[in-house]
Amino acid sequence: MQDNLPELRDIHLSDGVSAFPLADGWWLTLAGIVLLFLLTQFILYLRRYSKARYALKLLREISDENVVEAAKQMSEILRRICIFKYKEAAVLLGPDWVAFLNQKTKTPLNGKTAELLINAPYIPQQSTVYNLQNLEDLRRFCQKWIGENL
Repeated sequence: MQDNLPELRDIHLSDGVSAFPLADGWWLTLAGIVLLFLLTQFILYLRRYSKARYALKLLREISDENVVEAAKQMSEILRRICIFKYKEAAVLLGPDWVAFLNQKTKTPLNGKTAELLINAPYIPQQSTVYNLQNLEDLRRFCQKWIGENL
């Protein structure tokens, strides 16, 4: 009988399977997850700041021809924001409404401009009690308030 043992070689085990470097499919999956996260954050950013841009656009579109009508429209914009963000403010009227607005801003509204905001719904359209300066003060207040609260 022949001797077959010289032809046998030692058994070599392969190295263990390494987790790194990752295969290309795993890199694509990881890149997809990161991209999805960034896209979600971008969409949330746009939703948050588009409300403020829209409100400021509405504010800019208000005409200065009629002070009382313009003040009504500005008050409406502020109320719409409050209905969205501060539910408890939807029912406030008069001095309580102005006090609430002043609580939510660093620059409070007072004097004749605050009276314009309070009385605008009840003043006749042709009234000349309030002038264009009061309206511009109210517009600046609204811009600041929207910037701070949206």
